Amino acid sequence: MITTAGSAPTSGTIMRLRGQGYRVVATDIDPSAPGLYLADRSHLVPPGDSDDYLPEIRGICLKENAAALVPLVDEELLPAGRLADEGIAVLLPRPAFVATCLDKYVLMRRLAEAGIPVPVTRTAAEWAGDPGFPVVVKPRRGRGGRGVAVAESAAELSRLIAESPYAADDLLVQERVTGTEYTVSVVVWRDGVVQSVVPKEVILKHGVTRFAVTRRHARVAEVCRAVQRELRADGPFNVQLALDAEGEPRIFEINPRFSSTAPLTVAAGVDEVSGLLRQAIGGGPRLADEWREGVVMVRHWADEFIDEAGFAGYGITPGRPHAAAAPVARAAR
Repeated sequence: MITTAGSAPTSGTIMRLRGQGYRVVATDIDPSAPGLYLADRSHLVPPGDSDDYLPEIRGICLKENAAALVPLVDEELLPAGRLADEGIAVLLPRPAFVATCLDKYVLMRRLAEAGIPVPVTRTAAEWAGDPGFPVVVKPRRGRGGRGVAVAESAAELSRLIAESPYAADDLLVQERVTGTEYTVSVVVWRDGVVQSVVPKEVILKHGVTRFAVTRRHARVAEVCRAVQRELRADGPFNVQLALDAEGEPRIFEINPRFSSTAPLTVAAGVDEVSGLLRQAIGGGPRLADEWREGVVMVRHWADEFIDEAGFAGYGITPGRPHAAAAPVARAAR
């Protein structure tokens, strides 16, 4: 089962896994999510942060006899991770690592305490002029670029804090590191051995990365390996960092799940999703840290075509609102 069927890379992941012989079930809260119509079966689910989500996703896993679950959106990670205790292989890091990463303030403190370089980070309640400007203002919890802004002066920062819907303790003020940005796939599973580290230099980013290129960088890889060594993810994670004026990588965020740039990791030679899936459900071999540098991802819209009978068989209508109060899965085919 794969969640977040409307996310940019999910349709490709679904089709690639089906091409490898897996039966794939997709879920999303939105009936217009493209991946719903490219899987073997599909279900609409409540939002991941609702009380209805865990019972619903558990029921779908049982109904579909799911061997593994791949959650791809932050709100779902902690509840979905609980299904690992019920015999389902959940392709996530360990729960403590997930919880740490979802609280960006706690994450920055843990990394700093471990000697891993990070930007100076304060809550808005703590901020007293350090770090200096420019600074990034962002929610303590949240994903993508939601609620993220840059302040160039104290006056602008004061305005952003005053206008923010978040309390001062739930809003971060973080030093802006302006060097080259990287998004890095770190491939690791329960034995704790880092199988591969694939740094991708970000060329263009709007919420999610749109253009990126695989780039070897020994120090970036070293810092990312240190995260696993010190915090023990023991599952796939994505590191976001930027180089400072001295060229030192400084981590500003970690996604405790597969990255939206996982397709680029695959194109470079490391199929992290299916590779870890084989390890989780069938004792498959470790992946090798062998990949091609200079592979560029150009994210774009793609059209897929299915017959009308198959489309109707999903039992879902794009554009029809999904009633959050009625978290009953809609079975397909």
